[in-house]
Amino acid sequence: MAQNQSFDYDLVIIGAGVGGHGAALHAVECGLKTAIIEAADMGGTCVNRGCIPSKALLAASGRVRELRDQHHLKSLGIQLGQVNFDRDAIASHASNLVDTLRGNLTNSLTRLKVDIIEGWGKVAGHQKVSVKTNDGEKTITAQNIIVASGSIPWVPPGVEVDGKTVFTSDDAIKLDWLPDWVAIIGSGYIGLEFSDVYTALGSEVTIIEAMDKLMPTFDPDIAKLAKRMLIDPRDIDTHTGTLAMKVTPGSPVVIELADAKTKEVVDVLEVDACLVATGRIPATKNLGFDAVSVETDKRGFIPVNDRMEVLNQGEPVPNLYAIGDATGKMMLAHAASAQGIVAVENMCGRHREANYNSIPAAAFTHPEISFVGMTEPQAKEKADAEGFKIKTVRSYFKANSKALAESESDGIAKIIFREDTGEILGGHIIGLHAADLIHEVSNAVAQGEPVQALANLVHTHPTISEVIDEAYKRAAAGLAHA
Repeated sequence: MAQNQSFDYDLVIIGAGVGGHGAALHAVECGLKTAIIEAADMGGTCVNRGCIPSKALLAASGRVRELRDQHHLKSLGIQLGQVNFDRDAIASHASNLVDTLRGNLTNSLTRLKVDIIEGWGKVAGHQKVSVKTNDGEKTITAQNIIVASGSIPWVPPGVEVDGKTVFTSDDAIKLDWLPDWVAIIGSGYIGLEFSDVYTALGSEVTIIEAMDKLMPTFDPDIAKLAKRMLIDPRDIDTHTGTLAMKVTPGSPVVIELADAKTKEVVDVLEVDACLVATGRIPATKNLGFDAVSVETDKRGFIPVNDRMEVLNQGEPVPNLYAIGDATGKMMLAHAASAQGIVAVENMCGRHREANYNSIPAAAFTHPEISFVGMTEPQAKEKADAEGFKIKTVRSYFKANSKALAESESDGIAKIIFREDTGEILGGHIIGLHAADLIHEVSNAVAQGEPVQALANLVHTHPTISEVIDEAYKRAAAGLAHA
């Protein structure tokens, strides 16, 4: 049932990525007449160029790594002959999955009678959206508007991309070829995951990181262990505190390496290919914000509050919301979906705010890495500022029966919590099924459950989940004896 018959729609969403799709589904549940506008592929970055195809590549390459790990298989009493793979078939596995999910996404919207408008949408004024299509330009009206325009890869100055020998993750997921030696600029999630894929399929990798330490956004304990598990045993060499000052495509690709502090060139690499994994920037140009006097920040992100209302000089712009990567809050597909629900709830008069502390993230390397909330340095900073103390505990996969049965017992779970209340501030896991395990911690954060209560939960034995159970029990015991 429409809220206001004087508008074409109750809600118009600009951008049909995972965030826009989630917002549309929730809007229909709430009885809103909804349209969604998309200029490119349905599903946005996640479905077409990000989470989905990269996980398909990781799944296939991970099986190759596993089947070629003679030491691991021998420990289980298994012997295999030569393991081969078809690069083109692995690439097709990823592209076929993209096609399937894109179709599922479109069908779900059509089934719920969401109008899908193909074209470039932008804000044309208060409660107005203009859409440029192949048939011309038209203006539609909406009670509320959500901008979910997403992001694009960021390419640093001095790096020339040709899409073949020097490329971003957008092209890497196509797996058009397997370079013998590939440089990866950046050691965040994207860089780590692709180093996993390339080394599993036989490529040599060089990681170039501008910060002094690898994986600078990770909790230090996890980064240290990840280096030992994911980098040191593999055909990977690393440069930290180093800038890729100039990257020139070709055969070979020429990379000038400079000291990150002095900017002086210290070395020149000649490699077969270079993946630029230096993060993403918002896709917020030409969205019509000037029509409602909204300015993006200097990086291009849309200013929003925790109700996902777009802000103009700190004040909410009526009936205008933004979600997802374009806001820069947490550049994750599931965060965008959560923000979409928050936006719809608020436009329906039900107050809700995004709780970013409880939104988890994961790198689907082998083994996986996951986290929720704060790192230990972040938690210490908060504790010092607010006058409380923190404690940390670690539990080990080596003590877990199921991990031992799988012969994959490397890894830890780390919980950071307040000494006075037992509230969890952060959780970090590296090990088997870490991406699934983190949800137990993120749900505890969302519900505000202290470690004293969590220690009484019962976990199935033998399962990997007992790693978290052990961490909770250690945390509670530490408080009891404090």
